[in-house]
Amino acid sequence: MLSQRTRYTIRALLHLADRYGEGPVQLSEIAARQNIPPKFLTVMLSQMIREKLVASRRGRDGGYWLARPPAEISYGSIVRLTRGSLGLLPCASRYRHETCKNCISEDQCRLHRVMLMVRDETARILDGLSLADAIPEDAFADGAFDTGLRRGSAPTQNERSFDTGLRQSSAPTQDERKS
Repeated sequence: MLSQRTRYTIRALLHLADRYGEGPVQLSEIAARQNIPPKFLTVMLSQMIREKLVASRRGRDGGYWLARPPAEISYGSIVRLTRGSLGLLPCASRYRHETCKNCISEDQCRLHRVMLMVRDETARILDGLSLADAIPEDAFADGAFDTGLRRGSAPTQNERSFDTGLRQSSAPTQDERKS
């Protein structure tokens, strides 16, 4: 789950992306329009300035703006900057890997392998989307996004093979019993 800090940061950067090229945006505008506490927003934007994603100017005509074009800032990079990793478990982190406490060895752990797959798919999606990308409102209307899985549809042969390869039980699926 994304932290509140990560969600606030993404919303603030999206606000700046929407105003890209228009000059400085005042903190009070970002805070009000994105419903972010101003003190928290100041801390988050300071971090983004240190990471060279945001620039600022003080004074009456000052404010914040993106230091790079929105197309060069991916959602994945923002999540990594604010959360540290896209991995859901310490053992599934690519850049901050830690062995899980109270676990079996990674080469025997099926959960570890699943979490690596989740991390890689999450990275594929988040690294492939930038602040400049328009996400259609109906992108998830049918319950899936670019996965090939559609709500209510039968799995493909490839999906069935993948599913049965992960299950320990050798019991056939309902589709396999029909064939």
